Amino acid sequence: MDRDAMDLTEAHYELVISVDARRSGEYDDIDKPRMRGRIYRVVETAFTHAKVARDAVHMEDRGDGVLLSVSARVPVTRLLGLWMVELHENLRDENRSLRVPLGLRIGMHVGPVRHDARGISGRAVDLACRLADSAMARQLLDAEGADLVLVVSGSLYEDVVRGGGKFIEPERYVLGRPTLKEGETTAWFHLPGRPAPASPVAAAVPTTDAPAPRAQAPADLPADDSRTSFSAQGDISVHRDNTYQRSVHIGRKGGGA
Repeated sequence: MDRDAMDLTEAHYELVISVDARRSGEYDDIDKPRMRGRIYRVVETAFTHAKVARDAVHMEDRGDGVLLSVSARVPVTRLLGLWMVELHENLRDENRSLRVPLGLRIGMHVGPVRHDARGISGRAVDLACRLADSAMARQLLDAEGADLVLVVSGSLYEDVVRGGGKFIEPERYVLGRPTLKEGETTAWFHLPGRPAPASPVAAAVPTTDAPAPRAQAPADLPADDSRTSFSAQGDISVHRDNTYQRSVHIGRKGGGA
């Protein structure tokens, strides 16, 4: 087996980075190429300023984002630190002239990656992409009104982020447990340039004006007896399926024994 064929069968531990644009489906056919151009400028300029050699980076186009893997010869701390700082600053520069700011979700994980003629594959790739696309990442980005959210896997946080380093501040990450296609996982969320965000779980609470769920009947109320009713000292009668649109007072006005 020649060396090239061997390289296709062997997995290499690399940092996988998934970059997705916020609400990319809302861009029309004229604006989408401009949005894609901004993503590439932001990402590639950050690599240049962080002194990451281009031949150490594999890059694939994803239409509304970019999939990257970075050789193990580049310290992961440089990508989590200096590269993220540069990327955030580049994104802010791009957004200064935009009526609708470009928002990015970035997922990161380190693991075995296989390269072939068509790109990269492996569970590490899947996880990085799932983290960037998770509901928690989407909702946190909107809830905080931020330009950028970074989501790192639990193992990447424990192995690298927790130890800190130049431009890496573990206290600005918050723990979350997003539900991915494969099930629930542990991840850490970070908004560059900001303190630790509110809990992603809290951010994931729907903010629509949908009516609140109807209260459940008391445990001792027979579920199949629609005739059951209660009386509160003769002042109010409560029947199944009553709905009150304002506060209800029980008892004589003004109180008293």
